Amino acid sequence: MKIPKIILPFLLLLLIIGCSKDSTDSDNGTPRVDKSANLKALGASANELLSDVKFTSLTVEVVYVTGFKPTDVALNNLSEFLLEHTFKPDGVKITTRAVASSNKAPFSIEEIAQVEADERSVYNAGDEIAVFLYVADGSNENDEDNKVVLGSAFRNTSIVLYGKTIEKIANNSPSTAKSDVESAVLNHEFGHLFGLVDVGSPMQVDHEDSESQAHCNVSGCLMTANIEFGGSIIDMIDNNIPELEDLCINDLVANGGR
Repeated sequence: MKIPKIILPFLLLLLIIGCSKDSTDSDNGTPRVDKSANLKALGASANELLSDVKFTSLTVEVVYVTGFKPTDVALNNLSEFLLEHTFKPDGVKITTRAVASSNKAPFSIEEIAQVEADERSVYNAGDEIAVFLYVADGSNENDEDNKVVLGSAFRNTSIVLYGKTIEKIANNSPSTAKSDVESAVLNHEFGHLFGLVDVGSPMQVDHEDSESQAHCNVSGCLMTANIEFGGSIIDMIDNNIPELEDLCINDLVANGGR
């Protein structure tokens, strides 16, 4: 399985975490929550997210630092994107909750994983699969002058958006709405959870970017690396949120999606 370059240095850490179960529950008789199904490697739940074979509903828990709540427009766009590409007959639900800053910015992926451990409250249960989405109040520690990270899918059901960086990118272009930038990044990161490109949903035709693993080489596709890493995202959006091109859609369909 190929993993986006951004998370390669942290793969071992995530795999170790993914092999453990929660041991922090109190002894007051409350059933212990098994978190292990949500702590696996990126792409491990691609089919489960896309199809209705095991899970017939999807819940996205959006946890954001106060002041960095995603726009309603972006969340509505995300809901439409999920309904368009997954089979969830019992519905898709998005919840939102504000939390205090961790004061750890700029963030390493280990620090984001710790925020998830502290703040995540929704895990797979019954026929419902759950995704955790954290909107941070800072940037990624690997940002450079000419390349910034806007978001990252770092586990099978875990995503981080760097809210402060997204805000800065949007503010640098008066003609581009923040909601459009958020939508592009949100949909892009869910594309990675869905196994794109070749990280859980096998390619039906080779279309992986040779210079950026797990990204698409089709110009204008939602899964090009420019969206995740800031690059020319403003030029790509231009009042139109990028969509998945046919080669990416074919991969999802072959793995149980729409």
